[in-house]
Amino acid sequence: MEIKKYITENEPKMLEDLFSLIRIPSISAKPEHHDDMLACAERWAQLLLEAGADEALVMPSKGNPIVFGQKIVDPNAKTVLVYAHYDVMPAEPLELWNSKPFEPEIRDGHIWARGADDDKGQSFIQVKAFEYLVRNGLLQTNVKFIFEGEEEIGSPSLESFCQEHKELLKADVILVSDTSMLGADLPSLTTGLRGLAYWEIEVTGPNRDLHSGHFGGAVANPINVLCQIISKVTDADGRITVPGFYDDVEEVPQAERDMIARIPFDEEKYKKAINVKALFGETGYSTLERNSCRPSFDVCGIWGGYTGEGSKTVLPSKAYAKVSCRLVPHQDHHKISKLFADYILDIAPDSVQVRVTPMHGGQGYVCPITLPAYQAAEKGFEKAFGKKPLAVRRGGSIPIISTFEQVLGIKTVLMGFGLESNAIHSPNENIPLDIFRKGIEAVVEFYLNYK
Repeated sequence: MEIKKYITENEPKMLEDLFSLIRIPSISAKPEHHDDMLACAERWAQLLLEAGADEALVMPSKGNPIVFGQKIVDPNAKTVLVYAHYDVMPAEPLELWNSKPFEPEIRDGHIWARGADDDKGQSFIQVKAFEYLVRNGLLQTNVKFIFEGEEEIGSPSLESFCQEHKELLKADVILVSDTSMLGADLPSLTTGLRGLAYWEIEVTGPNRDLHSGHFGGAVANPINVLCQIISKVTDADGRITVPGFYDDVEEVPQAERDMIARIPFDEEKYKKAINVKALFGETGYSTLERNSCRPSFDVCGIWGGYTGEGSKTVLPSKAYAKVSCRLVPHQDHHKISKLFADYILDIAPDSVQVRVTPMHGGQGYVCPITLPAYQAAEKGFEKAFGKKPLAVRRGGSIPIISTFEQVLGIKTVLMGFGLESNAIHSPNENIPLDIFRKGIEAVVEFYLNYK
């Protein structure tokens, strides 16, 4: 049976099954949803078996359970490992939703609910494509599934699970649907993700808050010093001044820069959407290069002193900032973390004490467009969307993708179908039914071309 016909005939049951997952509020960030995590994992295992998996297990981890399933058609055939996550973000603020977040609705050709896209809807695309291939005798590769319940809180248990089960997870490529496209009429495949390093800086001056009239001008103000330190991390050209920071930065090949330049991008519309008069970034690079394949530094939060209503003339004892760097492939976040801390301590004046505390981090990732699995995904998008997808790097980070490469030694193809308008992590999350259907078709075509 042709895939479009299969989707049409089976869509009511597909949506019923997807909705059964969405109705389980599997919010990993809230301890009160512990039982929901197990219920969602068990439901996924049941659905994998119904789709044609030989086995589907709910396995323990250090945190929430992990779902593992597989179908082996030929021990000598290639193996695809499908990764997804079944946990979702909290739904608050609830008053901004147009419908109940965990009671899915279909309106205006969209599914509206928390998890409709991220990642229950997208992972369901993968499973329904697998189901079609199994039922029609078209599956020529082995398929394994690993669905975790902690992605939205940083996947703290997944690395150790992978270390313990390397043989079980052995595969030729990992396939992930948890990213987005440039647009509904502009299909794209994510080929790169930035890494991350994050710190908290604490600056201590006097042993207590002081009267700014009695001490101002004679004692260093920790907030003033913190601002001076932060201002020295980047220069006027938008480059990060930490010694050794750029030693391992990968220069993007000119062919890829040319490809980025062909991505439709309206800079005026971009500025208007975020209400800024001008953009700023590293000299010599376009906006799309700056926010995807070049490193960056940002102050994520800064505080200290008196911030209440009215005024209080105080010279504070302490000041704090949370800062982060987005990193590019080949920049090791452990190395960058130490370089940054050493630099901050080196430029700090003797008038204050400074402590730099690393918070968390992750490596960047690049998928070569010459990878056979990438080319199969490219053909899948072309068949479903009618045009060849653009290869794009994204500015965000999915640390577990680089962990897969380091621990399992497997490359990942990021075959995502999300749209910016799908509002993941926000009220009124949704996925267009049209994209849902095309996604299934694209994944089917991937398997037909990856042999």
